[in-house]
Amino acid sequence: MAESVTGLLARPIAQAEIDAYQKDGVVCLRGVFSPEWVEKMRAGFELAKQERGPLAQCYKEKGDAGEFFFDVDVWSRLAPFRDFVLESPAGEIAATLMKSSFARLFYDQVFIKEPGEVAPTPWHQDQPYWQVDGKQVCTVWMPLDVVPKETVVEFVAGSHRIETMFSPIAFSEGNAPYDTSMPPVPDIEGHREDYDLVGWDVEPGDCLVFQAMILHGAHGGSHIARRRRALATRWVGDDARFVVRANKTNIPTFESGLKPGDPIAGPMFPEAWPRRGA
Repeated sequence: MAESVTGLLARPIAQAEIDAYQKDGVVCLRGVFSPEWVEKMRAGFELAKQERGPLAQCYKEKGDAGEFFFDVDVWSRLAPFRDFVLESPAGEIAATLMKSSFARLFYDQVFIKEPGEVAPTPWHQDQPYWQVDGKQVCTVWMPLDVVPKETVVEFVAGSHRIETMFSPIAFSEGNAPYDTSMPPVPDIEGHREDYDLVGWDVEPGDCLVFQAMILHGAHGGSHIARRRRALATRWVGDDARFVVRANKTNIPTFESGLKPGDPIAGPMFPEAWPRRGA
């Protein structure tokens, strides 16, 4: 890694930001990643698109415009992403906001959206798609481009404190539910005035951090005029445990070797904070 790229936060995390994450389940942190990390990951994204993994997908959402590329578990194949996981401030950010003594990577995900229409993202929670239980589970979502609020995912503030786990849905299959024994996600889009919806304009150096049970989605219909890239790293802390769900789950994408009730640990879930030697 270039010497100029360090694992230090570009600025400290304020107590008010920790409190906001705990209360709302989501917070926008301004300017916590250095320009060097942003540039390093922009180069990494070009490499990721050239050297795609077995689960990479690239498709057109509407006609010939709006190509959307994403890939998962990129850190396990490509050095820039491995460096980011192990050496960037992301693990410290996750552990600090979760109030966990450590942060382990659960998985990472690359998103590249080319100019075009923004398709809706149905309202959902992340955790029902994952084989993990616990309150100390979160995402650090870092943009590599300026992204206006109208094209960024929105969140129902405080919904992470609802005990209900809603049925996951198949985004690409008409939003059909995976598990009808779980209640369906409420019609948030049809009753927006009934919810405390939050979202932000973001730019490189910022990140959104959100808890895995918070309800989030995007209404779509907007047009982006330039490329939009973002890296999502998913993290677990002290109370996270492996679980086998009755419904279809997507993550982990590999055989973890873990048994129900086991802590999330092992070489495929590297501990990034505290940093070795720190």
